[in-house]
Amino acid sequence: MDTTTAHYIRLTTATEVTFKLHTPVPVTIDTLSTVLCCTPRNVKFTLRKLEEKGFIHWQPGIGRGHHSTLTLLRSENETIESSFMELMGKGKMKEAIEFIGAMENNETLREQLLDSLYKQMGFHSHSESSSGQDVLRMMRSRKLADLDPAFVYNAFETYLLGQVCSTLVTYDAKTDTFLPDLAHMWEGSKDYQVWTFYLRKSVRFHHNRMLTSKDVEFTLQRLRSVNSPVIWLYRDIERIEVAGDYCIRFYLNRPNQFFLHLFSCIPMTILPYDVDVSKQLIGTGPFQISEINEDLLKLSAFDNYYGIRPYLDQVHFWFVPDLESNERHYELPGTDRLEQSTHFAQTNSFNYPALGCQYMLFNFNKPGIFHNPKFRQAMRLVYDSVSLVTELGGNRITPANSLLPWKSAEHHWTPSSLEQARNLLHSSGYLSETLILSYSENKDVLTANWIQQRAQQIGLHIELSPTNECLYPTNAMKADLILAEEILEEDWQYGLIHFFTNRSNHLHICMSPHSLNELEQKLDSFGQLDTHARAQLLDEAENLLRDNDWILHGCHMNKSAQLNQSLFGMQTADFGYMDISKLWIKNQ
Repeated sequence: MDTTTAHYIRLTTATEVTFKLHTPVPVTIDTLSTVLCCTPRNVKFTLRKLEEKGFIHWQPGIGRGHHSTLTLLRSENETIESSFMELMGKGKMKEAIEFIGAMENNETLREQLLDSLYKQMGFHSHSESSSGQDVLRMMRSRKLADLDPAFVYNAFETYLLGQVCSTLVTYDAKTDTFLPDLAHMWEGSKDYQVWTFYLRKSVRFHHNRMLTSKDVEFTLQRLRSVNSPVIWLYRDIERIEVAGDYCIRFYLNRPNQFFLHLFSCIPMTILPYDVDVSKQLIGTGPFQISEINEDLLKLSAFDNYYGIRPYLDQVHFWFVPDLESNERHYELPGTDRLEQSTHFAQTNSFNYPALGCQYMLFNFNKPGIFHNPKFRQAMRLVYDSVSLVTELGGNRITPANSLLPWKSAEHHWTPSSLEQARNLLHSSGYLSETLILSYSENKDVLTANWIQQRAQQIGLHIELSPTNECLYPTNAMKADLILAEEILEEDWQYGLIHFFTNRSNHLHICMSPHSLNELEQKLDSFGQLDTHARAQLLDEAENLLRDNDWILHGCHMNKSAQLNQSLFGMQTADFGYMDISKLWIKNQ
């Protein structure tokens, strides 16, 4: 807040003198000097400023022995709200958000300010925007993580990359087929060892240079040079041939029937060879990044997009990690915390049962009781899927024993016995040591507390360790137990093989080298198989993890949103997010 407002708040909360609203109170300059934390000389200057802004009425005493009087004209809440609205009116969203964060001791006022903030979020049509543009504003409850396609980890960042960048082909989950994107045509040899892509002409990057085959070659070589965690998937590529500006050919050292999937995924979004992605993310997608900092990501429609230009002109994502977990955030599906502001009374509901599930891992790269199979079996009963869904409910919709909901639905479910868990814990040799459970502070606090309470019932001591989601996989390695969630792409076979082989995710960081080697050996022939055989192999890989209790599946999650009725063109992208390139706002 500005200095004048801060001085007035000091007056309203002063202990040296008791003020009553609209009531003249006798004061001395010395007393006010103490209250305002300034010299007597500056007191008069401050009082003049306060009076000019209509905060007070000041009547100086005339003559010896006559006290001056000070009348407060605004309540503390009115002053704070006015200052907040002034920030909002000037578009100073960051300052307004910080302002709310300072309201720790006044929850009622904090809620009022939040409601005002949410009113500024959502959809703003040209009739409301001085810039004459359609703007969508949203808030996220955590900082933005890495947007480098070679290292992207989180679902939200992966989704954003799909709005800024493009791939050679796209996968259509409804028809289980591939559609043209940057490549208008492709062909594979009969033995699946040579794949050729023919690129569209006149496709422009956001810095206005034309796309060529050289950019495709650069993108793959970059995955290798930076040692991307996903490079295992591209190990069959022996060499690349740039056969002209608009033709590129890949030669493999063995057949790969899964090859098109690898060029429809976010790690292979095509980047320009002449731009350092670590300094600036440039793509060919419908939106370009016009501003990015720790508080704001601003996307602007790319007018030279080779497809249909977005109907929205701008999309603003505000990152507000300091708000508490019970605060309300107006967000698209799949985000950390979602609750519609009361200001958006007319809404469309959208529900999306996400592929993937919440799960628990053991950190096998640390010594601990969890190396004992009986302890892991006990933990399986503590972290019971049926009880988790029954007792916590919410967006935990069905119990899981697979990342795939249809696989879990085949299982016959019965609640677990904590008495059996207690017996297994005792026979494991557990000696009352405390185990650390790491979880995402944005998403999993309720589940973590629930696990801790159930563990206490069988004599198992668990200490909770909340972790920032952006740094989660590496920070979680200080823990013994890791609670996490995996959301798969609509291309579920790619999602699973990516989960099993991504070297930077929770699974790879937690598993022992021996177990990882066993998993990778099982999956080695994956690309050589047809769709049905790949599905069987993925099922065997899940069985390996499940049968050894290397992973404990928890529950499948539902993602939902309440969207203003002015919003049209709703289509889902990966992970259940709205495809913002298709959204448009109806002028009311």
